[in-house]
Amino acid sequence: MSELLTNRIEPAVDAPGDDAYTRFAFALDDGISSRAAIGLVVLATDHTIEYEWRSLLALPGVAFYESRVENSAEITPATLREMDDRIAPGVALIRPGEHLDVVAFGCTSASMVLGEERVFERIREARPGIACTTPITAARVALDALGARGVALLTPYERPINEAMARYLRERGVDIVRMGSFEHRDDNEVARIDRASLERAVTELASDPAVDAVFVSCTSLRLAAAIADLEAKLDKPILSSNHALAWHALRLAGVDDSMPQFGRLFAV
Repeated sequence: MSELLTNRIEPAVDAPGDDAYTRFAFALDDGISSRAAIGLVVLATDHTIEYEWRSLLALPGVAFYESRVENSAEITPATLREMDDRIAPGVALIRPGEHLDVVAFGCTSASMVLGEERVFERIREARPGIACTTPITAARVALDALGARGVALLTPYERPINEAMARYLRERGVDIVRMGSFEHRDDNEVARIDRASLERAVTELASDPAVDAVFVSCTSLRLAAAIADLEAKLDKPILSSNHALAWHALRLAGVDDSMPQFGRLFAV
């Protein structure tokens, strides 16, 4: 075996000699994350969040790095709880030993079922003391920053999860006055709900005079590109899980750039 290994590392017959080989000096800059390095934990079934974040975080010096965690495509309270002990190992895979400014956990419903503080505990097992956010955390902070009072909640989830999420938000000071849902539990198909369906549902919820803003929950739903147009049409703030999560991660990392092309939230 040792002879075989020796043969493998012998230089090629035509390898250049020392007089034809140059070792170059080099300098190091701050890399592509000179302003902010953001870690993102993505669900194995998620089709959408990375795609939307590539636009929302397209700023010089800002980079995000993700890992994926195993999950079931079936969205139920039981399958959401199963992610608890997978979060820390997922975080540990993101740039081990290198600096991160923020870690975001990319699942709205699991953050609600497990509880935000539990998710933060799991993140900090791998990254002690780091700033953390989840989509539901980001939505709460965003709604407060926008001054929204009456909020409509749109989800793809089945009714028990919807009712639990509305209760969770109300207990934390978010006044949910309207709710709507596509009531579909297959995460792979939720990612394929089209823009027209989303816009129709958002428009109907926003038409209620009691609604000041609409929060569209679920990182699989593709809404970020439509938000500015919807806000211009409806004259009310609209936010989605991926949209709010990207905004909050940037703000936690100290990036305060105004990007109104992504809607009202990105201008505050």
